[in-house]
Amino acid sequence: MDDLTDVYNEIIMEHSMNSYNKKCLECASCCKMGHNPNCGDEIKLELKMNGNVIEDMAFSGHGCAISQASTSIMIDTLKGKTIKEAKEIIETFIAMIKREITDEAELEKLEDAIVFKNISHMPARVKCALLAWHTIEDMLEESNSCK
Repeated sequence: MDDLTDVYNEIIMEHSMNSYNKKCLECASCCKMGHNPNCGDEIKLELKMNGNVIEDMAFSGHGCAISQASTSIMIDTLKGKTIKEAKEIIETFIAMIKREITDEAELEKLEDAIVFKNISHMPARVKCALLAWHTIEDMLEESNSCK
């Protein structure tokens, strides 16, 4: 189990320190700010749609390693997905964090985002991990304005 925890920690640190997803997106279809007042994490998500597909995503902002890594990994996970697929993945991620879904087979669709599975044991970090996911969830709900 320790080996797996080490791998998860490595992925989180890599994404929080060297995220290639942290940039401005040219020709973004829409953008939305996400803010966690508890700790000051703040992100700006940019989304480029191609019909019903998330063609590209990027983010800017500042925050702790968890919020930055979660945002970057979320982008990798959702890029290229349809809105419907993205909503299912977002729902699964949020349910995993709330410990409503623990079935490994169901969590496989999260790809690298599964590294945040144990964040539920750290209540102070849950909102950090969920910031980007709630922000994109809101964006997709408002997706009529995202064309």
